[in-house]
Amino acid sequence: MTCPHCERNLLRKERTGNICSHCRRAYALDPKTNSLRLNDLRVRRIATGLTDDGRIHVTPGQLWYALSRKRIRDGDYDPGCAGGAIVFAVISAFVAGFGGLPFWWYVSGVLLAIGFGNLIAHAMGAGRGRAPLPRSLFRDAALVPWVRVYGTLPPGVVDDIGDPWPQRPADAPPPNAVLVCPDPSITAFLTADGLPERHGIAMVEGPEHVRSSLLSALPPRGPVLVLHDADARGELLVQHLRANLPGRPVVDAGLSLRTVRAQPKAVAYRDPLHKPSPEEMRQLGALGTFTPEELKWLARGWRFPLVGVPPVKLLAVVDRLAGQAARGGDAERRRATEVGFMTWPGAAPDGTDPEDASR
Repeated sequence: MTCPHCERNLLRKERTGNICSHCRRAYALDPKTNSLRLNDLRVRRIATGLTDDGRIHVTPGQLWYALSRKRIRDGDYDPGCAGGAIVFAVISAFVAGFGGLPFWWYVSGVLLAIGFGNLIAHAMGAGRGRAPLPRSLFRDAALVPWVRVYGTLPPGVVDDIGDPWPQRPADAPPPNAVLVCPDPSITAFLTADGLPERHGIAMVEGPEHVRSSLLSALPPRGPVLVLHDADARGELLVQHLRANLPGRPVVDAGLSLRTVRAQPKAVAYRDPLHKPSPEEMRQLGALGTFTPEELKWLARGWRFPLVGVPPVKLLAVVDRLAGQAARGGDAERRRATEVGFMTWPGAAPDGTDPEDASR
């Protein structure tokens, strides 16, 4: 790896204890000792792209996705020694054939089954959609060592721990609109970049599981924007609010599942710990808006996350929608209510991959 300080190329033995043997300075991340194969220079490069060279702030959740995106897309399934197994299978077959040893035919068959089975599983996408480093572990594995060495989070990254949903003072004027968002990273991102103050928006936590307490937390007036992942619970959150707020505009400002699945650059991931329950899937099926294939996809826990949308695009779209909601309804907002406002980004303007474009 390259030392982030003196830029010398370091062998493993030249960086014992995450200290460069040339400049004697410590660094945070070694690609040989973390599951995302991170190094300090890559983290800085990706963070610089996400923040648009420091023009905006981003959060750890967005940084985690950008650093994990290619591994989620390509899968982390390792075919292991498939090639070696096939080679030894061929050797075993020669031994069996020319040495008259029937047992080696059995060995050859087992090795061939192992080798080709691993190759087929890899080709069929085994392991795709899984992050080698779960989002819940990213802080301890990457950010804590970073802060230990550099004293702060990577440039442009603001924290999303605690309660990122800003509380409005009791004497504050009524908000122009309400934005409901379940993801603390996205809420912290929008708050750090000034969206609530810019449009007079109240930010409210949208629970992962729909609860009636959400209704009591909403300010009594103003349109409600629901910003959510393209997943089962995000869809149910929108339907819950529409059913319980009759006559009040509820705008689906989240990712549209059907639209985003059609985007070739979109990368979904799956989390076995956050699969929708059978009851949640029954409610989704009763809506009649999803195909059987889409329902099966959602039931397996797949999702397109808001943290995966390039921050510059996400901020621009939510900024525009929040401004429209604050000024009152119009045709575009009514259309957004029906079909979902957000779409996944395609290629960057120069045709590059979104992650490559962020570098």
